[in-house]
Amino acid sequence: MSGHRKWATIKHAKGIADAKRGKIFTKFIKEISIAARMGGGDPDSNPRLRTVIIKARAANMPKDNIERAIKKGTGEDGATAYEELVYEGYAAGGVAVMVEVLTDNKNRAAADVRNIFTKNGGNLGTTGSVSRMFQRKGTIEYDADKVNEDEVMEVALEAGADDIVNEDGVITVTTTPEAFSAVADALNAKGFESLSADVGMVPDAYTPVDKETAAKVQKMIDRLEDNDDVQNVYHTAEFPDDFEIEE
Repeated sequence: MSGHRKWATIKHAKGIADAKRGKIFTKFIKEISIAARMGGGDPDSNPRLRTVIIKARAANMPKDNIERAIKKGTGEDGATAYEELVYEGYAAGGVAVMVEVLTDNKNRAAADVRNIFTKNGGNLGTTGSVSRMFQRKGTIEYDADKVNEDEVMEVALEAGADDIVNEDGVITVTTTPEAFSAVADALNAKGFESLSADVGMVPDAYTPVDKETAAKVQKMIDRLEDNDDVQNVYHTAEFPDDFEIEE
């Protein structure tokens, strides 16, 4: 399995399928709101907010939705107090899983996440049990048929990117979290349209699983990402090449 396919399996439910677009936007609204509440509504002086806005734009979230979410976070349009939580554990086959949550009710969120793990053959671990297996990185993906790899590489490296890989028809630019905004801005300024842009947890190593186990892992990931309190789910599963991810 290629590096890109691995990354795609990590965040497959964050694809821009129409059926899930509304739920994805809802999650972005929460993330934008809390970033604005914590650091102010000006993206130029709030790196966290700027990063989330780049991710939202890459997912084609309307500008009006983004602006309303900022106003909600700064108190101009009513604010909800969200708490950030991270749960760690294992899915079937010993696959490490990290779940990032934004919730206004941590007791509900904890019960829901635990229930999803338990009912799908997984188990929650203690804080730090799997996070050591991941690194937070920025990734920006491009359709290799629509952009010139050499041009993307030149601009990205000049702006501070760590690596550029072209696999399975997708060019993936990798950055540190700190360099993500600058690299994304530089590439956008050159007119390159991204498939996705994200700052998330990337595994140091992957856990190969067979098709039966892959189906169990996918089912658990889907259940987690369907939960309104869950923002992001990351895992170490390396799915077989012939395994089809259900949308």
